[in-house]
Amino acid sequence: MNWISNNLSESLIMAGLALLVLEVVVLGFSTFVLFFVGLAAVVAGGLMTVGIVPDSMLSALSSVGVLTALLAIFLWRPLKSMQGNVESKKVTSDLVGHSFILNEAVSMTKNPAYRYSGIDWNLSSEKELSAGTLVEVTGVAVGKFIVQAKAL
Repeated sequence: MNWISNNLSESLIMAGLALLVLEVVVLGFSTFVLFFVGLAAVVAGGLMTVGIVPDSMLSALSSVGVLTALLAIFLWRPLKSMQGNVESKKVTSDLVGHSFILNEAVSMTKNPAYRYSGIDWNLSSEKELSAGTLVEVTGVAVGKFIVQAKAL
């Protein structure tokens, strides 16, 4: 504890960097609270190092609190809009492309099960497929293979 109070500006910078790393690496930048507090601690530590903020525990805590509030006010909207711009891309699966012969007919209303890799998958198709048809998996959902007739 004595080292922290003797090296308060360095301690604030290290604590701020640790919070920033925790926010980005562990939480994936999903919340901004630790980001704002961490950035405020780094800035307050820098201001203490330069001599703008006095080197005391009270001024350190108050400057981190004020800087956190100011950063949150000014950076909330830009960060929130940046977080909302996410590309939605279809997830590919190694199960897509798997071919097999149907044991039972598949239609919009009839979804038989197909056992693959130790799991019973419900089959679905937009078109009616008769038993004995060679099909290929074109999509995968939870517990479901979407199939279509495979062109030879």
